[in-house]
Amino acid sequence: MRQPTGVDPTGFGTAGSDPAAVIASNQVAAAEYFQAYSVVGLLAVVGVLFVAFAFGAGRLLRPVVPTPEKLMTYECGVDPVGEGWAHTQVRYYVYAFLYVIFAVDSIFLFPWATVFAADGYGATTLVEMFIFLGFLTVGLLYAYKKGVLTWT
Repeated sequence: MRQPTGVDPTGFGTAGSDPAAVIASNQVAAAEYFQAYSVVGLLAVVGVLFVAFAFGAGRLLRPVVPTPEKLMTYECGVDPVGEGWAHTQVRYYVYAFLYVIFAVDSIFLFPWATVFAADGYGATTLVEMFIFLGFLTVGLLYAYKKGVLTWT
């Protein structure tokens, strides 16, 4: 975003500038800033209206004829037998949870790599990333010590 001439980017103005001109230029800059995001807001509103229209049209156009067969639980074409409770082992969820954690954390490595290449940020971002990787390592060692990573 471009700054108006004669105005400091901090908004305090330059030496000898008129305060009214500084306020007016800051208001213009704010209007330009929010105008850029108005397209995003408009797109979000259109998306919400589209979904609401689709759900409303589906509710109005669908046939509603409930029968006992339609209200029964469907299990691949076979009539349900027994209870609806099924036992599932938690370890599969733990593996999935650990995968999600480390997959999401690995996403943070890509922006770090781009900032690391910038001038003046090398040492700071390197230290921050090793702290971040240290937290990941501590979490992985904790999961290993608790026996979460053993399959059987």
